[in-house]
Amino acid sequence: MIFADRSTGVLVAGATGNQGAFHIPLMNTYAREVGGKGVVAGVTPGKGGQSIHGVPVYNSIREALREHDARASVVFVPAGAAMDSVMEAAYAGLELIVAITEQIPVHDTMKAIEYARLQGATVIGPNCPGLISPGECKLGIIPSHLATRGNVGVVSRSGTLTYEVIHELTRAGIGQSTVVGIGGDPVIGQTFSDVLERFGEDRETKAVVLIGEVGGSLEEEGAASTDLSLVAYIAGVTAPPEKRMGHAGAIIEGGEGDARSKIRRLEGLGITVADRPGEIPDLIRGFL
Repeated sequence: MIFADRSTGVLVAGATGNQGAFHIPLMNTYAREVGGKGVVAGVTPGKGGQSIHGVPVYNSIREALREHDARASVVFVPAGAAMDSVMEAAYAGLELIVAITEQIPVHDTMKAIEYARLQGATVIGPNCPGLISPGECKLGIIPSHLATRGNVGVVSRSGTLTYEVIHELTRAGIGQSTVVGIGGDPVIGQTFSDVLERFGEDRETKAVVLIGEVGGSLEEEGAASTDLSLVAYIAGVTAPPEKRMGHAGAIIEGGEGDARSKIRRLEGLGITVADRPGEIPDLIRGFL
């Protein structure tokens, strides 16, 4: 697995909000099932001393770390303050920050991700579903019942497509090593290249499914950067030009970034590209 395992203690920023309060018990139910540490504390300024589903809440990350051993944060903080929470986590020395929040201003994201990089922290997201290493840990909102342990990595810009693909893999008897949703915003922390580099260093990952969409060139850059066995799927073949498709980063401009050109470039790199998600299990099985 990459990024985290069952020994990873997790803080949830925005613990007392609707999303934080909803997902803390889901993450901890999974942690109990796999014998992991899970969410050890929550953080919401002004709400210190409360608890959410048995998890103590603190006013700051520094305060929480004085009482608990954690190295990761999952951010459910509203958009206006989410990147402040990312920087707070990096300043406090956390190694991994998973930012679930969407609709964050791009300038805020640029500033926070660069600050986290300077502090030696890894940011996944924002506007992402997080990650799950089946049998080890879940950081974020990926439905754990869809995943099963195995040797196929999954890295994706799309949340719901991620769920569909891991469900297809699991139904076909193909387990996953780690599933990572990198987020669909124009500026993100971990890119396809970054995650594929991690998968390349992971002894448990034998092949990877790359799930992309219209906009930008991160998919092609990632595929060109690795020698891993890859199967790709690119959503948005019928997307019209100059239209933003769901994610803020999913926009085709100047004839660049459309699905068909992405597919051509990936195939030019020797990458197998599926026409639909249901084809992925048979294609990936050829690499196992």
